[in-house]
Amino acid sequence: MEMATDPPTTFSGQTCVQIVGYDMTKLAADKLFSKTTIKPEDVNVVELHDCFSANELITYEALGLCKPGKAGEFIESGSNTYGGQVVVNPSGGLISKGHPLGATGNYFLTI
Repeated sequence: MEMATDPPTTFSGQTCVQIVGYDMTKLAADKLFSKTTIKPEDVNVVELHDCFSANELITYEALGLCKPGKAGEFIESGSNTYGGQVVVNPSGGLISKGHPLGATGNYFLTI
């Protein structure tokens, strides 16, 4: 497991992608993958924070599940679901459980 927080560039960045946490997610993923023999293509299941649709796409790219700019194709090909490359949010994501601010993280701690 790796943790990361927003780097200073998040708040001085020029793009919405930086503001919503791409850099933080990429940093944590890169740290994890560099410490293990696991690579993004070895991941079978991902529970990610899908607080809004675009964030899910951005997270696919930050985690290295697809190349930058290719998240739309990743979804269209079915790579993000059963029978594809990786099953994303088999719990149903936030749309299935709501998004109780402050408590959402507790769900991720229990899975």
